[in-house]
Amino acid sequence: MIPPDKSAPPPDLRIIDIAKIHPHEEHDSQRSEPLLKLLQKAEYLTNPPIVAPMGDGQFVVMDGANRYHCFRELGFKHLLVQVAAYDSGHVDLNVWQHVISDWTQEGFADALDQLPDVQVVRAWDHTAVSQILLHDGGVMSIHGANETVEERNRMLRAVVGVYQRQAKLSRTSITDPNLIWPLYPDAIALVLFPRYQPEDIIEAAKHEAFLPPGVSRHIIHGRALKVNYPFALLRDMQTSLEAKNEYLQQWIRDKLIGRSIRYYAESTYQFDE
Repeated sequence: MIPPDKSAPPPDLRIIDIAKIHPHEEHDSQRSEPLLKLLQKAEYLTNPPIVAPMGDGQFVVMDGANRYHCFRELGFKHLLVQVAAYDSGHVDLNVWQHVISDWTQEGFADALDQLPDVQVVRAWDHTAVSQILLHDGGVMSIHGANETVEERNRMLRAVVGVYQRQAKLSRTSITDPNLIWPLYPDAIALVLFPRYQPEDIIEAAKHEAFLPPGVSRHIIHGRALKVNYPFALLRDMQTSLEAKNEYLQQWIRDKLIGRSIRYYAESTYQFDE
């Protein structure tokens, strides 16, 4: 974790060939479908996806899987991203937990029992691939083949797919159910996930052994927000990628000269998502 008194560097903003960008997780249809409709009408890229180098000129999406998916669907060839290396000291890798609402505990448990190659144990087990805390106080542990990242992610995708299709999925960093239930009064369960390492994220991208949506949580110190870069400049196929990046750097310099860029070092909550 970066010390709170250590300033983050300026964001490394680049325009990259979208074919060199690879997801490590599936997109969340509950989020990507409405986002796609918004982006079809939007004129500016507000918050660039964040990527990390993974070798050979390729990049893995750390944050922004739904935005990346939408840009691919919209036919973008070039994409403005923020590049942040895992070994920079300014990236923390954690996980999101999932709060499940708008379903019944019985329906959820029955659906899990029907998954092939997944064993559900009604007890806490720290060796499990995932733990599920029920609102009524019950516990379920998810077991199955998990010797490789591919096997573990495949099983997690199956589990998340059960409630992604039939319930409401909310992400949270809170792991204490006593704090979750008052915040989500309609919740039926809290799903807890294992921790990942950067190499797990890169391997998932390289082998397309995707994580379920909304599990990995990347904290980027010095994240670029509210960039508002014109989509028309990204869509322009007459201008070379090199020229686009030269213009981007001049655009950033003009923003700095105009004092349009401000750095906030403190942790924040944003209320207009």
